[in-house]
Amino acid sequence: MKSSFKRYVIGKPLRSDALGEQKLSKTKALAILSSDALSSVAYGPEQILIVLMTVGTLALWYSLPIAAGVVILLVALILSYRQVIFAYPHGGGAYVVSRENLGVNAGLVAGGSLLVDYILTVAVSVSAGTDAITSAFPSLHPYNVPIAIFFVVFLTILNLRGVTESASILAYPVYLFVGVMLLLIGMGLYHVATGQVPAELHPKVGTPVAGISLFILLKAYASGSSALTGVEAISNAIPNFKNPAPNNAAKTLLAMGAILAVLFIGIVSLAYFYGIAPTAEATVVSQLAEASVGRNLFYYIVQGTTAMILVLAANTGYSAFPLLAVNLSKDGFIPRIFQIRGDRLGYSNGILMLGAAAIVLIILFDGATEHLIPLYAVGVFIPFTLAQTGMMRKWWRDKPKGWIAKFTINTIGAAISFIVAMMFFVTKMPQVWPVFIFLPIIIFLFHRIKLHYQAVGEQLRLNHEELAAIEGNVFIVPVAGITKVVENSLHYAKSLHVEKVIAFYVAFDQADAKAFEEKWKAWQPDVRLVTYYSPYRSITQPLIKFIDKVEHQCTKTGHKVTVVIPQFLPKKGWHHMLHNQSSLLIRTTLLFHRNVVIMTVPFHLSK
Repeated sequence: MKSSFKRYVIGKPLRSDALGEQKLSKTKALAILSSDALSSVAYGPEQILIVLMTVGTLALWYSLPIAAGVVILLVALILSYRQVIFAYPHGGGAYVVSRENLGVNAGLVAGGSLLVDYILTVAVSVSAGTDAITSAFPSLHPYNVPIAIFFVVFLTILNLRGVTESASILAYPVYLFVGVMLLLIGMGLYHVATGQVPAELHPKVGTPVAGISLFILLKAYASGSSALTGVEAISNAIPNFKNPAPNNAAKTLLAMGAILAVLFIGIVSLAYFYGIAPTAEATVVSQLAEASVGRNLFYYIVQGTTAMILVLAANTGYSAFPLLAVNLSKDGFIPRIFQIRGDRLGYSNGILMLGAAAIVLIILFDGATEHLIPLYAVGVFIPFTLAQTGMMRKWWRDKPKGWIAKFTINTIGAAISFIVAMMFFVTKMPQVWPVFIFLPIIIFLFHRIKLHYQAVGEQLRLNHEELAAIEGNVFIVPVAGITKVVENSLHYAKSLHVEKVIAFYVAFDQADAKAFEEKWKAWQPDVRLVTYYSPYRSITQPLIKFIDKVEHQCTKTGHKVTVVIPQFLPKKGWHHMLHNQSSLLIRTTLLFHRNVVIMTVPFHLSK
């Protein structure tokens, strides 16, 4: 029943060799990896106007040069991350760039910031989309939290079904939003060009404004730069692209930058010409739509697509978080379970972790996560600054052809990103102070996990001398590699003087199987190795299938099958969650086999 329900919800398992079919085209990648950045045009321009309104409506003309400054930063970021894509084609983005060029701790600051930021992306985006829906239907307002949780569960399930399937479904509303926004901007500019918008609605550019200061302008600029969140997602998700992945990712990044620039400048310009000021009752986009076309069908289409894009912006987190987690996991800084592909070839543990964390945030903040937006934005500009500083160091060190132009681009981007990050800290300290607490805690945990894995590796690794050869009933020993745990179990099985000891290994690809067989032959030539290729990445099913075959033969002769399960036991209890509990799963499954004896040979770690 449980398996059938899972198949119904998630879909049938995919073979490992079907991974190529799960790669994204540029069209689909643009939709699911740009949704966060594109959705920010619904609130980025408004953030600029909110700050300027503290001085007065005459200050609204400053939104035009501020918007131009935001676009300059966008261009610098796009060009910078395009260079990151070609320099680091295996993905990882700011984390990999910072780690390689600025050191491990800088990489962990970038990686930790982005992990938290992707969780905030899901919580904030879904909550914002829910607010847009319940604003249109006030009777639903008491159900904000359940509705937001429903959207998170929906997106989690959709992503568990696979990257291609989620992209196929989510592409339509994203492109619909882009089309509707371009149409709205086009109609608005037409009205301006044809003189249908009175000049008295907006202050003249250059009008002196009493009370304006550099601090306010920088604060408005920093607030407007929140529209650039999500720009880095494509550089993290390069492995999800069809080949040639770096070229396709770079083209997608340029397309996203162009669309974002046009939408952002268009909405800010229209807001200026129409003299629109933000209010608690209506968003800037809502006021623009009403001023341009009135409250007709198109107005409600604008509102509906805006609500959709705000919810779907969360999908950028689902696309980038698992891949970033894989990179951190491969380096040993977070648990290895994040490297495991699920039935549909996605990194399902990362997807589930992201969904669960977002739901916790939504519940804790009762669906009102707008106070998290500054934290969300500063969590992006820290990696922006580190990534571009890292690229500066790379060009300075390597000095490839044309490195001066590349160095200049990254220098400009790093400087602006640093200024924006500092402005967030200075002007929004009440909202962003948690970064000074959670980032050190996260980095401390990263290092603790890394130290644990290093200690485990030292205790399990066989040195050169230990790799020398060691010399009725069948004993089957499931093995996951050539380690002291396996050696300990084989020693025990041989000490019982049994007739047959068979090692059983499950490989997830053919090349791995062949390589392991060669290593095994050199290490344990007297122990027969049976290798099984598992295209669906299951460990227990191939093992049970093999045990059933051996058990059937032994039953005829009255012999027993004994499964010797190697298991290492960490010194500290919390270390258990850092390791895959395969031995426990195997043991639990075999308890239902009457003619199989189960033996666990523990190997105790000392640190």
